[in-house]
Amino acid sequence: MEIWLTVRDGVVERATFTTDGCFHSMRCGSTAAAMAQGVAPEQAEAITPEDVLQQAGSIPSDSEHCALLAVLTLRKAIQQYHETQPADPPAAAPAPQSTNIQPIAFREPPKPTQQSSRQSPQRQAETPEEPSPQTGIRHKIVVLSGKGGVGKSTVATNLALTLAMEGLSVGLLDVDIHGPSIPTMLGLQKERVMQHGNKLVPVDLGALKVMSIGFLLGHPDDPIIWRGPVKMGIIQQFLEDVEWGELDFLIVDCPPGTGDEPLSICQLLDHPDGAIIVTTPQGVAESDVRKSVNFCFKLNLPVLGVVENMSGFICPQCGSEIDIFPTGAGGRIAHDFEVPLLGSIPVEPLVGVSGDEGTPFVRRFPNSRTAKAFAQIAEPILRRATPAPPVSMEG
Repeated sequence: MEIWLTVRDGVVERATFTTDGCFHSMRCGSTAAAMAQGVAPEQAEAITPEDVLQQAGSIPSDSEHCALLAVLTLRKAIQQYHETQPADPPAAAPAPQSTNIQPIAFREPPKPTQQSSRQSPQRQAETPEEPSPQTGIRHKIVVLSGKGGVGKSTVATNLALTLAMEGLSVGLLDVDIHGPSIPTMLGLQKERVMQHGNKLVPVDLGALKVMSIGFLLGHPDDPIIWRGPVKMGIIQQFLEDVEWGELDFLIVDCPPGTGDEPLSICQLLDHPDGAIIVTTPQGVAESDVRKSVNFCFKLNLPVLGVVENMSGFICPQCGSEIDIFPTGAGGRIAHDFEVPLLGSIPVEPLVGVSGDEGTPFVRRFPNSRTAKAFAQIAEPILRRATPAPPVSMEG
């Protein structure tokens, strides 16, 4: 386990960690890093294993040593930070007017460069500014909904695959901490994340790279009992300490609502393109989904459009389409908020079967109505990856 600190004006502005240990090791490390943020290094140094265990929630007794390891690693990082500070001035020298110390060469806020506390002052001065960890990701799109069960993961997974099938390099990030379903939908339940240096390596499916908390669980049935700061810490790790490489698109699948995870991802993404809002036709879903649109407006996150999922049922026997729910919620939301309606996705029984079997629908049934609906939704997204033709200046 390793922990890095970014300190500004005597306060730990950012603390990140990495580990090649077990799930509980990651849990304790993430908790310790989250607890260190926003306090002075001396306060962070006072964090105890008991504090970490209490904040992290239920940790088995045979894994409580992970909390001790996290605290010792944090204290070592703080010790190394202190070792990089200039020596105190002689007693006879006049006191400086400011006690603020900025030993690390930061980039301009709000995204300071992560620096290891191991570096010496001379080394820090000579090291060129590191690029943002998200520099290689050209387009970032968040899939949101204020309502659970509307099919956000289905939309995110099939949209990511539709883009990948067009020859683009795509990342799929699952930040549904408490209910990660992306591994199941892609048949990746047995996959585990590897580590390369200080970076986590996403599961690689060729044109599609995938990261989910589900890859870090000891058992698929293990619950994740985390509070907000811990969840924000792991989401920050997924964005900044994952070896995404060069991507045309990063598609982020969020849990329902407007709470910790959606707020964290929207704040941590560097210049996101915007959000795709998913709804179903029912009025009860529409009411909650409208909150998601306003959530985006308050965060100045562009709304790329609305997708109405489960819009009509396609009979597997005769192929006719039946409206089993009242229709039009997606269109009403798009009209009222003046955002695009990207498309409507019908209910096909094989969509659920494909997800449960880990064989994504658009790849298994590329000529189906649902696959064509996803292609229609992806069309304006694809245009973002295509440079506009040069404007002729001739008269």
